[in-house]
This record gives sequence, C-alpha cells and structure tokens, in this order.
Amino acid sequence: MREQYGLLGEKLGHSFSPVIHREMGGYDYALIELKPEELPGFLEKRDFRGVNVTIPYKQAVIPYLDGMTPRARRIGSVNTIVRDPAGRLTGDNTDYAGFTALMDRAGIRPEGKKCLVLGSGGASRTVEACLRDGGAREIRIISRRGEDNYTNLDRHRDAEILINATPVGMYPRNMEAPVDLELFPDLEGVLDLIYNPARTALLLQAEERGIPRANGLTMLTAQGKAACELFLGRKLPDTETDRVAALLTRTMENLVLIGMPGSGKSTVGKILADRTGRRFLDTDQMIEEQAGLSCAEILRQQGEEAFRRLETEEVREAGKQSGCVIATGGGVVTREENRNLLRQNGRLIHLDRPPEELETGPDRPLSATRELLEKRYAERKPLYERWRDFRAVGENAEETAENILKWEESMA
Repeated sequence: MREQYGLLGEKLGHSFSPVIHREMGGYDYALIELKPEELPGFLEKRDFRGVNVTIPYKQAVIPYLDGMTPRARRIGSVNTIVRDPAGRLTGDNTDYAGFTALMDRAGIRPEGKKCLVLGSGGASRTVEACLRDGGAREIRIISRRGEDNYTNLDRHRDAEILINATPVGMYPRNMEAPVDLELFPDLEGVLDLIYNPARTALLLQAEERGIPRANGLTMLTAQGKAACELFLGRKLPDTETDRVAALLTRTMENLVLIGMPGSGKSTVGKILADRTGRRFLDTDQMIEEQAGLSCAEILRQQGEEAFRRLETEEVREAGKQSGCVIATGGGVVTREENRNLLRQNGRLIHLDRPPEELETGPDRPLSATRELLEKRYAERKPLYERWRDFRAVGENAEETAENILKWEESMA
C-alpha cells in the first residue's frame, strides 16, 4: 500500500488542500480526480491511508465505507475517510469543525436567530447541523426547486444570518451573487463558504452595508486541521488554523497599485513581484495587447469613454486573478465599478507623488501639459484617498516597495 493522502473529487482544478496538509502534517497530499465510474474501484482497492472528499462524492462514498462516525451519520455527508491498520474505511465529517470555527472567528452566533442557507448539497447539510447545534431559532434551506426557493425569498425577509453554500460567485464566475442582500433588512451576519475570490459579490454587498461577514478560508483550514489530526492520530495546536489561513491569504492576495500616471506603478510593481514571487500584471499593457494599439492612440482615436470601457474589461480579468501585483492606469478610479473588481482579491495601494514630481508629455494625452495634469490630479486625489487601503511613499521605487512590504507584513 502506498502511504497516500489526498483529495478525492471529480473536477478539482486548483486546490489549497495540498498546502494545508503539507504545512500541518508534513506529508505528501495528492489531488485525485476520478470520474463517477472510477469511484467504486478506487474505494474498493483501498490503496490509501486517508483521503478528503469533495463534490460530488460526499454522499456517493458512503456505500463503500465499513463505518461512519455518529457525526457523519447524523449529517449524512462524508468529507474525510480514514483507513485503519485492518483495512477498514471509516467516514467522518470534518466540515463540521470547519464551519464551527468559521462562525467563531467571524463572531457570528446562530443562537436564537433565523438562519437562511443557500444551497441544498452536502455542504448545506453540514451547515444546517452546525446551526441547529448552535441553537438557531429557525433554519431555512433555499434550493432551486424546493418549497423555499429563489422565487419566494420575500417570505424570509426577516432572516438574521445568511450562509451561501452554493458555488455561485466562485472563480471563474466572479462577481455573481446568488441573492441581493437588499431583500434582507435584518441581517446581522453573512458567511460565504467560497474562498476564491476572497471577497465575493455577496461579501462585498455585506461590507457596503456594514454587516459582519467572512469567507470560507477559515472553514477550509480548520477542516483541514481536523482531517490532518485524524490521519496522524494526534492533536495539532489550535494556532495552526490561523497560521495556515494567514499563509494562504498572502499567497492568494493581489497587491493593486493605483495612482497618477508617472507615479511609478509599473516600476514599483515589478520590484514587488520579484520580491514576493507574485505574477506582475499591467492593465495598460493588457489593453494594448487586446486592442493592438497603444493607450495613447486609443485615447486620441476613440476618446476617453471608449478607453474606459476597454480598461474595465481588462480590470475585470486582472481582478479575478490571485497572487499578483497589478499596476493600473491612472484613471482607473474614475469608474466606480472598477473598485470592487480590484478589491475582490486585492488590497489597494496608492502611490502618492505630488503633481510637481510627475511628468507630462504627448504619450499621456490626458495629462499632456502641466495644466491638464494638475486638473486631473485635483479630480482624482479624493478618489485615490477613498479607494486606498494604504498610502505608499518613498524617496525612490525601491524604498516605496520596501514600505509596501513592511505594511503587508504588519497586516498579516
């Protein structure tokens, strides 16, 4: 038998589970993609020590198990299978521990609350069990075809906690939302089990309304810790959940540079990319590659409005990426929709240089003269200030980049 641990699913794509298990357990962890017809043979062969299970197999694996923990049996969903020395397979549900940790970290308590759960799959079953054990007053499961569905949400306007257990809004379908939070005026907490992007459209709505909220990264790492403990047969420090979650956040997070033309976004961005191992993206360069023209030529030939439309499309593409440094055009802040496109996976850093230090010239049609530059600066300065998470300054590009890295470290 191979000493194998891994994640079992049909279409796994990119997963952070190998990082979680390598960091916490120190063992190799494989991604095991199986078609439905391959599942029985894999489980009957039992050539593994322990596996996690994801959609669509959380119920499909149950008939092949020799036993289930009381928790997994009660929930009716298995996401962890352990093979004992005698070769018996036992199914457990570590998502329960993950979702409990997510509620705790977010400070969202279900006791006495009406809770709305979007989705009716395996994740929804776990969420429902956690909410019930947490003393929720009422739990409603919203599905596409059930009694409670997306056509009659108005009957649940009094919901106090909302949990998204669907894949709507997950990469690459970024910025889609399963519901509009305006329908629920009494919300006190929003949890989205999605962790890529870090801020889904649903969570961005919650943020705008000042509602406590959290994505699913803590759930992912906490359930990973619980699975790792089952695989190794020993407890791990509770601090491991937060440590690995912070590591993944930094791995996934984009550093997004905003500021006036000539403020050094591309130069600083390349330094940051080199220092952090992130991929470097320049939205102006993306526009030029797509259009086959320079940004200056597009502005002169088609006008600023046409240019801004092209810019938003490239910002949409750049913003959904993870683990990048993104240099944006100086006028990206003039379209409000660009803000959330960039914030869904990133923190916005304003490279703030005074106008007298910025260059003018024909390659910058919107700031070709000193008069035009100062006009643009006055228009955009309050937008940069409102959008930014951090104001970056320095005597040169190296110092500015160093100050950004120090700030990022302090935010970990």
